[in-house]
Amino acid sequence: MKRLVSCEYNFDNCCVELKFTDGSIIAIDTIAVENEVADNMYQRSELDWLIYNKPLEYAQLIFSGELEMYIKDNSEHRLID
Repeated sequence: MKRLVSCEYNFDNCCVELKFTDGSIIAIDTIAVENEVADNMYQRSELDWLIYNKPLEYAQLIFSGELEMYIKDNSEHRLID
């Protein structure tokens, strides 16, 4: 693999796709990741937000192995006061 050219969410196949200068592509199946990592609707919502708004950060969390830790720390349900 060479340098990263683009990282975006593909609505057609529900994958975050990373494209590189040598023509290679890595596709992350977001549905499979959600099914493995998310325990409730709040965690799924947090993952959806990341996928749509920050796909590169989502991919970085997956490749670093920190997605589960991120999801457990950032998606706690809180009632509005």
